[in-house]
Amino acid sequence: MNDDDFLTFKEEDEAEVSLGSELSDYWHLLIVDDDNSVLAVTQLVLKNIEVLGKALKLHTATSAAQAKELLQKDIPFAMALIDVVMETDQAGLDLVHWIRNEHNNQHIRLVLRTGQPGQAPEKEVITNYDINDYREKTELTANKLYTLTCVCLRGYRDIIALYENKKGLETIIKSSNKIFAHQSLDDFTRGILQQLCALFHIDTGSVYSNVNFIAASYGENSSKIIAATGRFNAYLNHSLDDVIEQVGDKSLKELCNQVGQHFGDNYFIGVYESHLGGKNLFFIEGIDKINTLDRQLIEIFGTNIGVAFDNQALYEEVEITQREMIYRMSEAVESRSKETSNHVKRVALTCQFLAKALGLSDNEIEIIYKASPLHDIGKIAIPDHILNKPGKLNAEEWIKMQSHAQIGYDILSSSELTVLRAGATIAGEHHENWDGSGYPNGKKAEEIHIYGRITAIADVFDALVNKRCYKQAWNIEDTMDFITEMSGIKFDPALVELVIKCKDYLMVIQNEYSD
Repeated sequence: MNDDDFLTFKEEDEAEVSLGSELSDYWHLLIVDDDNSVLAVTQLVLKNIEVLGKALKLHTATSAAQAKELLQKDIPFAMALIDVVMETDQAGLDLVHWIRNEHNNQHIRLVLRTGQPGQAPEKEVITNYDINDYREKTELTANKLYTLTCVCLRGYRDIIALYENKKGLETIIKSSNKIFAHQSLDDFTRGILQQLCALFHIDTGSVYSNVNFIAASYGENSSKIIAATGRFNAYLNHSLDDVIEQVGDKSLKELCNQVGQHFGDNYFIGVYESHLGGKNLFFIEGIDKINTLDRQLIEIFGTNIGVAFDNQALYEEVEITQREMIYRMSEAVESRSKETSNHVKRVALTCQFLAKALGLSDNEIEIIYKASPLHDIGKIAIPDHILNKPGKLNAEEWIKMQSHAQIGYDILSSSELTVLRAGATIAGEHHENWDGSGYPNGKKAEEIHIYGRITAIADVFDALVNKRCYKQAWNIEDTMDFITEMSGIKFDPALVELVIKCKDYLMVIQNEYSD
């Protein structure tokens, strides 16, 4: 386990990338008409047109029912030309209603065409149906059809840009409320990328592996890539210096030390002062020219995101400090009883694994992982001659030794920190037995907190397979036999089954952190 690990963005399957790229290379236009001659003429007029750098991909349907089938496929239709009268006198109107209200597609630009304007009066149709234009077939000459198509596709482009903006903002807002939660930086950075793509009008097709993007934090002596996609993906967690030479523009190296937003011919770089003494950087390439409003939005956006990354860095520093303090306290106690610091690491990792296998929430898994090293904190009050006695304790010594559970609880229970309160529960209950024969309070079965039950079996497992001052290390077979015998007596039967099932993985932890 590496505390410095960050999650990279999930790569899509090659087939998905290929399909997404193919679909986004065209403007997909649906022509719905039961007159084959109208279909043929429309296709002929629009066949070789290119709008905003993209060719048209034409799809045809001769009925509303056939159009519905096409619209339910994974094709990003930008525009539809729909005849009013087809299999019924108002089949086109019903199709429009279905698209907007049942299929819930608010993005596609809809144009109704009719050869019988008196049957569906323009004013009534425009008022009652969510369409973008209504034309008589006779008035749509080649030039007017081209103009209409260009206008609709520009409108679709702008709506999609707004939608991508909205999605990016939603992602950021959702992740911002958990910016201080474990591993939220991945979600937050994904939202940043999505928002930047929307601002730059980059059509990602939701396949971010095609977008070349990096986010980094750096100072005078160190730097780290904390998010990466596309051709920079291999540099995640590397030094910023490792990737600069790959960018292909020497200006990036110079711009890294210039705070502000910088726009190149095909890239954007934002460099922001960190309140921690370093800088935060975002770099994205493959962008089109942007307008003044977009630049202003990016400046505001980048500055605020720089602050958010600072907050995340501060949180991680507090997290690391808290975890380090807990380990140091635990190691200090274990060193008095001639144990190594690896004991608390093994118990913590074993508890983490069992909690995850048991189906506890991510938050609970994280809490028990951080708090379980405190299970024997009460031994700080136990005299050395009892703590390190090589032989069996007498009755008076045993009573004194048992007191460490209550002492540990008393030390930690008044804390307002969640991890330390969990540590109090673990310290006070990891010697309680399933059948009620344990100490200090004789709790039984589910009266014992799940944190205490997990730590109890993890602690005993570790104690058995390792050498102690009063015993030699047991082999795994004898250890499993003892744990099995104690099912329903000392240990939660469900946890016993889990330990037996997962013993090989638990031994991996033992071998990795052996004394």
